[in-house]
Amino acid sequence: MSIHVAITRRVRPGKEAEFEERLNRFAQRSLAVEGTRGVQMLHPAPGSDNPEYGIMRTFASPQDRDAFYTSDLYLDWEKEIAHLADGTPKFRDLHGLEAWFRQPDVPRPPRWKMALATWIGVYPTSLMLGLLLAPHLHAMPKPLSALIISGCMVVCLTWLVMPTVTKLMHAWLHPRA
Repeated sequence: MSIHVAITRRVRPGKEAEFEERLNRFAQRSLAVEGTRGVQMLHPAPGSDNPEYGIMRTFASPQDRDAFYTSDLYLDWEKEIAHLADGTPKFRDLHGLEAWFRQPDVPRPPRWKMALATWIGVYPTSLMLGLLLAPHLHAMPKPLSALIISGCMVVCLTWLVMPTVTKLMHAWLHPRA
């Protein structure tokens, strides 16, 4: 299972071009690191006053992610661009819904395919949870039983159902992959 990380970084005004050039060079070098599956860069919209850049990285495993962020390559990059950025980068692992359809080096499928794949995962999961949990929750207040069922639904979809659905439907979701 791939690990996806979103990194945001604020760039000092007037340093954007130099940061982008160094980021592009670093991104190319970083792809050679074992366990690195992909990198995508998100630039502020043209004409925007937003100084925030986004970097999306995909790793083969949590160990590969951790090794990358403690590597000399990454630590040297941090030193190299320290004068170009404000503060430290913000890291956020992407889980569940955010990462279901994210594949390295493959365009995201159309929304209608993502919606259909999600429905294919949600429908049987909701049936199973209804059959298994509803009889035990009928004495509870409806909002509490709905909270429990929806919580179980999210857990099942995030860690069991959607990784399986997207794997089984990969060729259909990403026909040119």
